[in-house]
Amino acid sequence: MRPHVLALIGSLFAAAPAFAQSDPALALPQLTLQAPTGAIGERCRKIEAGDALVPVSLHRTFHDDFDVHPLVEARWVPHYAGGAAWPQSRYWGGEGSDFKRKTSYNGEQQIYVDSVYAGRATVPLGLDPFRVRNGILSIIASRTPPDLKSLLFNNEYISGILTTQSKFTQKYGYFEMRSKIPAGVGVWPAFWMLADDGGWPPEIDVMEGRGQQHDNIVMTTHWRIPATGRVERCGFDFAVADTRNEFHNYGVLWLRDRIIYFIDRRPVSEIKVPVGFDAPMYMIVNLAMGSKTMEGVGFVDGLSPNVVEFEIDRISAYQIDTY
Repeated sequence: MRPHVLALIGSLFAAAPAFAQSDPALALPQLTLQAPTGAIGERCRKIEAGDALVPVSLHRTFHDDFDVHPLVEARWVPHYAGGAAWPQSRYWGGEGSDFKRKTSYNGEQQIYVDSVYAGRATVPLGLDPFRVRNGILSIIASRTPPDLKSLLFNNEYISGILTTQSKFTQKYGYFEMRSKIPAGVGVWPAFWMLADDGGWPPEIDVMEGRGQQHDNIVMTTHWRIPATGRVERCGFDFAVADTRNEFHNYGVLWLRDRIIYFIDRRPVSEIKVPVGFDAPMYMIVNLAMGSKTMEGVGFVDGLSPNVVEFEIDRISAYQIDTY
């Protein structure tokens, strides 16, 4: 974003009055959000009633309302992307191909599949975790069929991930998902963002569900301290009514000076932009099963649901308007 544009936005924050938010049920081509204007410290904070808010005007740059299968129009890829040295064929099967289809560090117990993924087999297994029905995408996690378990690296579940890496990235702006949030032992749905340059962190977790804590979501920012290499994070849990049965919007507004988290287009927390948030970021939505790092998720067991559906109405991105 050009410096003079950012300066104008800053002056707008100082002078403009607040006004009503746009309808959170709609993904409008033009969108106005309310953002806080006060000084921010080094740590994240919850936005309180009575905080001064001003309007930020945005225009839509990415939108998928899932009227068709998410892989049909080439907006998404069903795995983590690799570097230039990663052979393209390894995305689709062979020993080691699970590396781009789960995050072992987290202790995850699923593998992300799609209809052309072969696992250890020599031909695609035809497993599709994505279903579109009446404009709603479901990412479906289910227990791995016993006869396929060895071919799928002995993971307990098959599930799905969608990422826009190499398809859509953006620096600054607003990123939003409208969805229901599934729950259960070991259930870990998420909508999040990573830097397009492949580094980690930075990471923005727009929404993560803690499967064993119903109607609870967490929004978190991760960054690294250059001098020490230490990874820091700061975020908050929020109670949201009936997340399993009702659609809600979960979003993040990334400005030059601050990152603001939103639930149903109302700002709920913010943090000063940490060091390292320099590259455009891409979006990820996934349904993991099992975690040793995410409190309130736990490992899958006999009480975990055999089938889990993560229902998503739409995912959109907006860029800040220039004036």
